[in-house]
Amino acid sequence: MPKKRPAQQWSVITANVNGVRAALRRGGLDWLADAQADAICLQEVRATHEQLLEALAASPLTGYHVAHAPAPELGRAGVAVLTREKPTAVRDAVKGLGGQGRWIEVDLDSPVGAVTVVSTYVHSGELDSPKQVAKYAFLEQMTARLNALRKAADTTGRQAIVLGDFNIAHHEVDIKNWKGNRGKVGFLEDERAYLDTWFARQWTDLGRRHGGDGPGPYTWWSWRGQAFDTDSGWRIDYAIATAGLADACRAVEIGRASSYDERWSDHAPVTVTFA
Repeated sequence: MPKKRPAQQWSVITANVNGVRAALRRGGLDWLADAQADAICLQEVRATHEQLLEALAASPLTGYHVAHAPAPELGRAGVAVLTREKPTAVRDAVKGLGGQGRWIEVDLDSPVGAVTVVSTYVHSGELDSPKQVAKYAFLEQMTARLNALRKAADTTGRQAIVLGDFNIAHHEVDIKNWKGNRGKVGFLEDERAYLDTWFARQWTDLGRRHGGDGPGPYTWWSWRGQAFDTDSGWRIDYAIATAGLADACRAVEIGRASSYDERWSDHAPVTVTFA
């Protein structure tokens, strides 16, 4: 069974694993188990449900409950939430977001109260192509769902946290080479405007709140060239929370590998701790 953190704390990790079976081979699942989180949000699982369970069974994460939304295409996308405690509800068919392997929700009773935890993987997109159209369509539906979760937090007290790879750098401080990426996918004004809207409507970007004014800290670096060694990264992995939960956040930590050779994904995991 997974090791437990102090009872007064509750923590969630988000990690784009670049394929759960690859992460298993590279030691990523060991890293996640050692972090002792109460909930783990995975993106780019790239596995059937059976393959995901096999990978977890071969790792120290075998004791977690598993909620998984695979992508319809084999070897692509896929999101999951692993939890110590059994969720009271799981939703993977949310209107406009389900069926893509890009959104899954679980409801939990946690030490900081009733909470909905979401793992999401926003499309990477491609300029002037159907892929970018799909990205904007997803962001539109995501906006609607975020509004619904926020309203539920206001009326029922069930707070929400949405974690994952948003594939958008919000501000100039969130991307090392922001000048060179103006007008490029992932840093388009129209993409960034969605984050402006969310954060203006009582959703808090916990990474920025607890990460200082920047630049960085970054969460993604290309496998190619010297991007990792020179810290030429992007902050595209987010944890955003409704107001009541954001107030209980005590720390946000980026699990950046100490060297290129120790990386198990091109993304760094992000750990959020509440008390």
